[in-house]
Amino acid sequence: MYAPGRTRYLLVILAVVVSGHYLLSLAHPSYGRATSLSHLFSPRPNTNVPAEYYTHGAVPPGTSPQLDHLEISSRRANASFVILARNSDLDNTVRSVREVEDRFNTRHHYPLTLLNDEPFTEDFKRRVSAVASGPVSFGVVPKEHWVQPAWIDEARATKGREQLVADNVIYGGSVSYRNMCRFNSGFFFRHPLLQQYRWYWRIEPDVHFHCDVNFDPFLYMQDRGKVYGFTITMYEFDKTIPSLWGHVKDFIKKYPQHIAKDNALGFMSDDGGETYNRCHFWSNFEIADLEFWRGPAYTDFFNYLDSQGGFYYERWGDAPVHSIAAGLFASKDQLQFFEEIGYEHNPYTHCPKDPGMWERGKCGCDPTRSFDYDGYSCMRQWDRFMGL
Repeated sequence: MYAPGRTRYLLVILAVVVSGHYLLSLAHPSYGRATSLSHLFSPRPNTNVPAEYYTHGAVPPGTSPQLDHLEISSRRANASFVILARNSDLDNTVRSVREVEDRFNTRHHYPLTLLNDEPFTEDFKRRVSAVASGPVSFGVVPKEHWVQPAWIDEARATKGREQLVADNVIYGGSVSYRNMCRFNSGFFFRHPLLQQYRWYWRIEPDVHFHCDVNFDPFLYMQDRGKVYGFTITMYEFDKTIPSLWGHVKDFIKKYPQHIAKDNALGFMSDDGGETYNRCHFWSNFEIADLEFWRGPAYTDFFNYLDSQGGFYYERWGDAPVHSIAAGLFASKDQLQFFEEIGYEHNPYTHCPKDPGMWERGKCGCDPTRSFDYDGYSCMRQWDRFMGL
């Protein structure tokens, strides 16, 4: 039994400790948050939880339900965001980076790689770096990967551009747009700044992310053997790709070894591959495996298509080229629709339709205005093909 004097002594010590903690918390608010008494005496988290629970946003057994809002995994994929931008895109690029940071990357600090066909200005570098939470790299696209090849018949290319202008096709007369499509189709993954990475998330200037991303899409893809992820799928303009599918069929005959057994041909063609229904993944958003583009199947595919000149004689976009390749050279189970990532590239928006997913992601978009089942969307074809 304690003597009264000793009891008073212990009470004085306890009062000093509590008072000191209180004074420190007033002087240094972060101290109070990090070492509050309630924190010191709260139950410890369950440390025997498989890492994948934290990675993909599920609620680990024995832990608080609030964890389904948090990404607390220390794991990271070998990945980078990739943006192709011009110096004139500065304001829009800053907005895009700020949004992807707020919605996802402030919890992960993945690097950001920006590419331009000319050197970035110092102001561009300064302002983008200021809003990024991870390392930022700025690179120049090699001229041989950007300009129209010398072997292109310019008279034929000019005639093709003029026809598309007459048909009121967007970017129909633009050579720079064609340069960009060819670069994104066959060269971006060869850039020296991207050689160190396995995964990338493509974002563009002036896009919007409407929901918190409470899991790591890179790890999701990596852990499940995925190769290509998308949020929006739609029809391509038929006037921009009149000869593309014919060349695809010729390629299939020439390189049958590259075609995956359980491929997604049924999503892209309604008649067993005879014709192309023009469905493709909108590539201004894509999360994908860089090794897929660097592999022999896609290398042969791009080289074959490039030799036909369609990027300049017509107006082949990187979206149908990437989509057809992913649909033919990967199994359908390696393709991923990211329903939970709310995304907008004007004029189209994908907004999660599941109420629970919408609320957990704290989405700011209107599900009733989502493009998913618009008449120009290919989401119904995707659902039918995947048996949903």
